[in-house]
Amino acid sequence: MGPERRVILGVDVGTTTVRAGAFALDGSARHVRTRTYPLLQPLPGWQVQDPDVLVAATLAAVSACVADTAGAEVVALAVSSPRHCVIGLDATLTPVTPLLTGADTRSAEVARDLRVSGQSRELHRVTGTPVHPGSPLCKLIWFARHEPYLCTATRWWIGLKDYLVHRLTGTLVTELSSASGTGMFDVHRRVWSAGVLDLVGVSGSQLPPVLPTTGVLRLSSAAGQGVGLPSGTPVVVGAADGPSRSLGMAAIDSTVAGLTLAATGALRTVVAAPLVDPSETFSCAALTEDAWVVGTTVNNGGNVVRWAGRALEPDVCPASDDQFSAPGLLALAERITPGSDGLVMLPQLRADRTPQGESGPPGAYLGLRSEHSRDHLVRAALEGVCLHLGDVRDRLAELTPISRVRLTGGAFRHPLWRAVMAAVLDCPTDVAGKDDDAALGAAALGLFAIGLAADLTEAVALLDPEIVHGEPVAVDPCLTTTYRGLRAKLPVLRTVVGRVGEILDEVAADPDVDRWVEAVPGAS
Repeated sequence: MGPERRVILGVDVGTTTVRAGAFALDGSARHVRTRTYPLLQPLPGWQVQDPDVLVAATLAAVSACVADTAGAEVVALAVSSPRHCVIGLDATLTPVTPLLTGADTRSAEVARDLRVSGQSRELHRVTGTPVHPGSPLCKLIWFARHEPYLCTATRWWIGLKDYLVHRLTGTLVTELSSASGTGMFDVHRRVWSAGVLDLVGVSGSQLPPVLPTTGVLRLSSAAGQGVGLPSGTPVVVGAADGPSRSLGMAAIDSTVAGLTLAATGALRTVVAAPLVDPSETFSCAALTEDAWVVGTTVNNGGNVVRWAGRALEPDVCPASDDQFSAPGLLALAERITPGSDGLVMLPQLRADRTPQGESGPPGAYLGLRSEHSRDHLVRAALEGVCLHLGDVRDRLAELTPISRVRLTGGAFRHPLWRAVMAAVLDCPTDVAGKDDDAALGAAALGLFAIGLAADLTEAVALLDPEIVHGEPVAVDPCLTTTYRGLRAKLPVLRTVVGRVGEILDEVAADPDVDRWVEAVPGAS
């Protein structure tokens, strides 16, 4: 059987969609299947899922993908999934909690307490994970405070990937990438941190053993029958979705950053050893034992432009259209002069998962005049997202040099997003990757793990020979000059808006309005 008849499966389990991709070992073909599942919000701030529904969707996607390969030899299956998820299991390995996703913010008060007490800085130094409500560390402290009886019934605390791998192989383990996103793992010593576990109130025996991301298990007979694969097929435990995506878009050179933009955004780069950010902005997670991904997720991405379209241009962006690159909407924005004729948007409609994001300024339009149209507001929203991502790139470059940025994600299918983002970044920029880049990254890591590629770069190039080159984005120098001027103003604008927001909160909390009228010159 030639290499064209051999494939590797990469499975990327996302927040609401699982992608299973079969990638030919010679890069000649790929088959991708998806399945979706609901994200449940039973209470404000809670965002959970039924782990068994998610597993069923994953098995269905893998089964469909296997069927598409028409009898090709599947050399391995490798898995990618989000970090920051938590499931509690009893002694029979049955879930006693739903899956708490990374977007679940019920533990916001816990995160604030840890920052106010000053503990957050040391926790970040040890674990590489900023203290924020999505962190499993904060979630488990919340359970200890609010669900002590449930904690007593919980034998294991595990992540999403851990549960899925257990259902595939019958073995309960975690891996270095997911462990390094829990906020409880010492990324320097590569062990669960005894001091952090004492703070959380969890014992090391309640957490799974930690394998390398290249660890190989075997598909169980029951799982094999369910997806159409032989029992004993290698299952590579793989890395978390962020590191997998960096690999899948071939952004693993230490001077290259990968920027993903869909509904939300992410910016990451790869370094050789754990790198902890003193500002507590960026997290650090393993791809392999000697490749670590430093970066952050930005909650205000294409969803901001989607909001602007639905709120301001519903005739070209109807409520049923959930795309953040609706062609009709962006065509209207393209008619507006770069810089939106002095209109600036701070796009923080949602708090980012950092201490600065949670306490930062709210979203705002600044410089609004009667000559501004709805189209101006939409363009300013798009520009605001790109300007914010440019600021994140600058802060990341203070930690580690960045000479090039690779773009991927649904937003960058549209030339306006590409042109504005490249002009804001003002450095060599190219577009690489597809919607399945995390699945491709999982497959590439799997290929390396089973010894069919000498290194990660070779692995991803074998599966997608074109990915390592990318498509350069041409930049108009005038556009760069415009956005350079806007970026210089942003720190002052954020400070002013942040202070105004604080004053408004104080006024809202103080019934003595007359006191505020007297305190503010001209208010009367």
